Amino acid sequence: MISLKRTTSDNKDFEKLVVQLDAYLRVLDGDDHAFYAQFNKSSLLKNALICYENEIAIGIGAYKEYDSETVEIKRMFTLPEYRGKGVAKTILSELENWAKEEKYIVSILETGFMQKDAIHLYKKVGYKVTENFGQYIGVENSICMKKNII
Repeated sequence: MISLKRTTSDNKDFEKLVVQLDAYLRVLDGDDHAFYAQFNKSSLLKNALICYENEIAIGIGAYKEYDSETVEIKRMFTLPEYRGKGVAKTILSELENWAKEEKYIVSILETGFMQKDAIHLYKKVGYKVTENFGQYIGVENSICMKKNII
């Protein structure tokens, strides 16, 4: 049975999956990992979500305020053995719903150009590639995306 838990990034299950996410990204990002890692400090996230299957944490996601109308999706990760089963889509949908409850109207995110599955998912659920924002301006390996969530 799948269940979702709203929490913060200091939740132990969230932290355990962040360790695995960071290891995965370290390989994927290669030499660029240190640059991206500085923007992914999970200890600052008050809107974190954990997906469980039979009480086992199998996926995470979070968002933080970018501006008064916009949230930035962060720390999306699903354990490899659960990928392709709709877990990330479920997490992302719940994050968007949570953001709407808090009166945000736009969701943005950044992903690496090597993360083909993530890019495919984001496009499938309505995100569009947009100009790089914030710290990602001028970063060739970053793909930034945007979606109106209202």
